[in-house]
Amino acid sequence: MLELATIEAALHRLYIGAVGTSLRKEDRQKAREVTGFLGEIERALPARRSPLTLVDAASGKACLGLLAAELLLGPRGQLGHVTLIERDRGQAARARLAARTVIPDGSGCTVTEAEVGAAVWPTAPDLVVALHACGPASDAIIDQAVASRAVRLMLVPCCTSRQVAATALAVRRADELGLPRHAEVRRQFVEAMVAAERTLRLEAAGYKTTVCAFVPPTVSRYHLLWRAQRVCEPARMRRATAAWRRLHDLAIA
Repeated sequence: MLELATIEAALHRLYIGAVGTSLRKEDRQKAREVTGFLGEIERALPARRSPLTLVDAASGKACLGLLAAELLLGPRGQLGHVTLIERDRGQAARARLAARTVIPDGSGCTVTEAEVGAAVWPTAPDLVVALHACGPASDAIIDQAVASRAVRLMLVPCCTSRQVAATALAVRRADELGLPRHAEVRRQFVEAMVAAERTLRLEAAGYKTTVCAFVPPTVSRYHLLWRAQRVCEPARMRRATAAWRRLHDLAIA
């Protein structure tokens, strides 16, 4: 199990590097989240030691994907190819600089500057990870992971906005039920509905899915991790598809 101090030191080395400096408060927060996520990745790695393909989607400066490559896959002899997908030019540039430290020859890493929903994903990646993909980015990641036939997906969504398709369903259902319009009441209901829709969509697409806390809620309000493995069990897919349709039918009745 990786220690927090190890992750903090790695983040400083990759993204700061100046002698006599230290991580900012928000960097230490990120370090705790990355430590928890890497622990989940470590538990999910297959016993086989052949190289894996890893996609870090909506990667930002790619600390999750690069540290997974350096601290988990590399020492186990499982480092295959890492694809980092980030739409922001500045973040992508920082990811490229950090990647040269982790994979000096560059042969095992690709930084793709694109929307996460673009058709730039490798075919059948072994593992897709995404930490705090905001709003509709989480849904785009789910859709692209399914379309690319990813073996495993580990996703931590972030904020839920009106740009998320399932939000409209949740709001309509809240109105039908006469739920109070207090912000906190509505927010929790909407977030639960969005979480249910995403879970059922993954299950219907053939992914055995569990949702768990990867860090305590005191570390991050967005502390839930979707762990999905492609198993394509027909009975599970039928049940999930029926439940997904009921969810949508309730929201549009």
